[in-house]
Amino acid sequence: MSEPTASHRLFRRYLQEQGLPVTRQRMAVADVVFTSQEHLSVEEIEARLRERGERIGKATVYRTLDLLVRSRLVVERDFGEGFKRYEHRLSREPIHEHLICVECGKVVEFQSWEVQEVESRIAALYGFRPVRHRLEVYGLCPACQARGAKLATDGVTCPIETV
Repeated sequence: MSEPTASHRLFRRYLQEQGLPVTRQRMAVADVVFTSQEHLSVEEIEARLRERGERIGKATVYRTLDLLVRSRLVVERDFGEGFKRYEHRLSREPIHEHLICVECGKVVEFQSWEVQEVESRIAALYGFRPVRHRLEVYGLCPACQARGAKLATDGVTCPIETV
């Protein structure tokens, strides 16, 4: 396990405040998420635990992820892949947006001061006090475009062309 960070200490404190035991397994799962800059699936978390020699069951991983999400140290993301991904909220860039490739599932993070400015302007216009926002842009990454991937056009479409 890596050197304990503020996130590790906060999770430990959260568990104690909830009257839950601080177990090696819970801290190992938390460590995988806290030390990653990626959006990890349960399977990816399990694989990283195995690489470290940890034998932790899937149920324990799911229960620990639930605790991490409830502690608000980790965010659960659904990018439409049929499973959830988990992201550390106190990562290097806590406020960021996502570009998601619908072909390969690649997720690119980016920051945009313009998005934050629009949020502030719209919130002020309506007297709204924002707590958080989420911007996810779905499309094709450059690699999938280069391989010739096309966006699906079947389904309901608007009869008015907007080009």
